[in-house]
Amino acid sequence: MKTYQEHLSQFLGYLTQTKYGQDPKELYDPIDYMMQLGGKRLRPVLCLMGYELFDNRTENALPAALAIEVFHNFTLVHDDIMDNAPLRRGKPTVYQKWNMPVAILVGDLMMIKAVDFLRASQSKQINAMLDVFLTTAREVCEGQQLDMNFEVQENVSIDAYIEMITLKTAVLLGASLKIGALAANASLAQANHLYEFGKNIGIAFQIQDDLLDCFGNHSNTGKQVGGDIAANKKTLLYIELMASVHKDDLQQLLTLREEQNTEVKINETLKLYEKYQIQSFAELQKKHYLDKAMHHLTNLDIQSDALQMLKATALDLMERIA
Repeated sequence: MKTYQEHLSQFLGYLTQTKYGQDPKELYDPIDYMMQLGGKRLRPVLCLMGYELFDNRTENALPAALAIEVFHNFTLVHDDIMDNAPLRRGKPTVYQKWNMPVAILVGDLMMIKAVDFLRASQSKQINAMLDVFLTTAREVCEGQQLDMNFEVQENVSIDAYIEMITLKTAVLLGASLKIGALAANASLAQANHLYEFGKNIGIAFQIQDDLLDCFGNHSNTGKQVGGDIAANKKTLLYIELMASVHKDDLQQLLTLREEQNTEVKINETLKLYEKYQIQSFAELQKKHYLDKAMHHLTNLDIQSDALQMLKATALDLMERIA
């Protein structure tokens, strides 16, 4: 049984040995650059942990774990273009360091390479793994489009928001675990329980992120207090506030959306969050999805230290971002 750090070390060792191609270097150098920028590497580690539940030879799952991480980084390359983001993990984004046409092409190639890496997996269930991967890739694109739609959409429901974060973020966590399990020749039922565990953990993570933006310890996160409020982002908290406010407060809230003084905008909106107990609402939603995730773990019917390690890892990650 490996710890999170041991899985991470194994994956990073494999990553440093990976070659993506050489010529033309203007195409392959940016891939090397992007893949070495760092990050939590949560998704490939979850893939390895899903595999270890059924087989301790986790080296066999490394190609699948790499496929997932390459795909994730492909989405980041294109996200940075869409967001006009100059930095990624403190370094220039690919389109800033090279240019936008190169970054678009690099992202396209990373998607292709991800499929190639996944096909290299030695598993009897490779077709099922590819089905999960390609379905998830489509869903991530759908989630990104929904997120962009919300920027111009006047009203967004809680259900629509949950669907968006599920597609944009959570399904890839579920797929990481499911692909790992399938690589180890787990049954479809077992793999599906792992998928639902990862997906619901992912939803809880995003709700936690929404909470941290307004109520977290910002000396730890290094983020601006109320950054989502300043950007008029329709988070779970803001959507619930819009649905809860009385008539007089609604007018104030709509006025605050146009407020140019960022400090006033954030502070006055936070007062409304407190008045309508929005933090408590979001905490309950987070707990709901955490409970759903843990329910699927209990349905796995596996008694192993690796299962307890997976559960502890999820809870530890939730605490660490708190």
